[in-house]
Amino acid sequence: MSIIPQNFDDWKICIEKKCGIPLTLEFASKRLSVYEDEGLPETKKFIKLYGKDHMEHIKQWFGQVVVEHEIKGNM
Repeated sequence: MSIIPQNFDDWKICIEKKCGIPLTLEFASKRLSVYEDEGLPETKKFIKLYGKDHMEHIKQWFGQVVVEHEIKGNM
């Protein structure tokens, strides 16, 4: 088992349960806007540490959180 989550469910458990960070619409939207800008130092560092493939997963997963909130009407 990898220490880095490989799917949405494992990632969500890691963020919410292990890290204690609620995946609110506001949080997910802010993180997504940072990770979509590859010119930002934070985003560059993430890509350097974890790779572009994992960055794409993270963006998809934060996007999924945003969509789930929008479907529930938590805008």
